[in-house]
Amino acid sequence: MPNPNRGSCGFQSSEFEQEYDRPSKSQLKREMTALQKLGEELIAESRDRVKRVPMPEDVRDAILECQQIKDHEGRRRQTQYVGKKMRTLEPHEIAEIQKTLDSWRGLSKADTAAMHALERHRDRLLKNDAALTELLSQHPELDVQHTRTLIRNARKEQAENKPPKAYREIFQLLKQLQKPSAEHDDADHHDDEDEHDERDHDES
Repeated sequence: MPNPNRGSCGFQSSEFEQEYDRPSKSQLKREMTALQKLGEELIAESRDRVKRVPMPEDVRDAILECQQIKDHEGRRRQTQYVGKKMRTLEPHEIAEIQKTLDSWRGLSKADTAAMHALERHRDRLLKNDAALTELLSQHPELDVQHTRTLIRNARKEQAENKPPKAYREIFQLLKQLQKPSAEHDDADHHDDEDEHDERDHDES
């Protein structure tokens, strides 16, 4: 490209303006890479989540098809195809997809923080009887005898290095107490996931 700072390059200024209105090759490459990565993030999500993302049906179908492919080379080709389909999206469609993914990440961080708070509460119950008195004052509906038995069994599990059955039950009990009366639609969908995550955390 002729240098616009040179006066005798033979181009009119309007031609330079038109030239510089076009995205550079490096900018186009960055955009393509970003869209490819966005497509891969969608592929990594669960099928149920992908179905809830606002996007054209042909793009969604390409992602769902990719998730079903087990063959490494076939999946690689389909992933590239997903990236190609992502490049057909309008800017506002891309923004909506990104907004949805960002909201899920925020929820995941909040869920993790809540899980750690419950774990700390459980540890307080095992270490200090006053913590149970406080819990019962906040939740008089609790079955006192059952809760005391769980705590006693969890302490015994720890002392005898047994599988943490009661320990996990206390976590689930505390989690149930945290739930609002009007739960959102997919709360139950995450229960097994959360219990699995909490189990992994215990065993680590």
